[in-house]
Amino acid sequence: MIQAAILGLGWWGKTIIRRMATSDRLRIVTAVDVNPEPHREFVKDFGIRLTTSYDEVLDDPGIDAVILATPNSLHVRQVVAAAGKGKHVFCEKPLALSRADAVRCVEACRAAGVMLGIGHERRYEPAMMEVERLVRDGALGTIMHAEANFSHDKLVDVPQTDWRRSAKESPAAGMTAMGIHLTDAFINLFGNVESVFASTANRVLKSENGDVVSVLLKFASGATAYLNATLVTPIYLRFTVFGSDAWVEVRNETHPDTVGSATLTLQPAKGEPQVRVYDWADSVRANLETFAEAVHGRAPYPITDEQKIENIAVLEAVSRSAETGNAVAVERSA
Repeated sequence: MIQAAILGLGWWGKTIIRRMATSDRLRIVTAVDVNPEPHREFVKDFGIRLTTSYDEVLDDPGIDAVILATPNSLHVRQVVAAAGKGKHVFCEKPLALSRADAVRCVEACRAAGVMLGIGHERRYEPAMMEVERLVRDGALGTIMHAEANFSHDKLVDVPQTDWRRSAKESPAAGMTAMGIHLTDAFINLFGNVESVFASTANRVLKSENGDVVSVLLKFASGATAYLNATLVTPIYLRFTVFGSDAWVEVRNETHPDTVGSATLTLQPAKGEPQVRVYDWADSVRANLETFAEAVHGRAPYPITDEQKIENIAVLEAVSRSAETGNAVAVERSA
């Protein structure tokens, strides 16, 4: 059993605590928050100790791993500090805001011999796993194009002073909150991204970073893709891959924080569409428990270090493209 501490008791930090409450692979025993008072009753219900000191956690020999659910710009130094103390790290996305910092995180964990997990729980959704199988098996033929959308209105009431509204902390509107899940899926399925062209809009929220982001991507393989993330609209999750022999689409009923099914449609070039409904699975818990298994050396962690770095290189290129209005090549060196 991995004994873990979690940093950050916002919406997602509390979601992680709830999901892991009955896990027999990873137990959250300590929580860290700079403003502890609003969270005392919550952590008490789960038997979790509450502190304001990250250093205290890092010096605790009873803590095997830390889970970071903190503002984006804090991730790098928190990852490096944990690795320096021999703690395994599970970091919520994004790992960093620049490729150079992602490399720094990966290299620090490699040097310390600790595992680095990332909060891309959508890889563990059964319907998305089936899309991966179809792509890997060549069932779609040559991959031509992909389109994905991850939009919702869960963050509309976040105040303008919150880090999620900051162009520095959360560049390119919903890219760090939702879009980065889609680029992770693209990279996993189609490999490295060659270039991106991104555009943002500020329709309703009037925050620094905007509320709509749209991105065109070109892969080294020659395939193309499009993604959109909108911060002010009812929940809409769609992921479609177009191949020369068939296309496949997944539509989710709910955000990963809520129970709901997903519908997969496979349309071959010849024949009727095949429709399957997948029951909800706890993808947040699955990701963290896979991380725990990897810590013990019982199974590999599926998000490779190369993919971790590539995804942040893409994020950095998207941010630069949205700022400049130009297509941007994805960086390949630190």
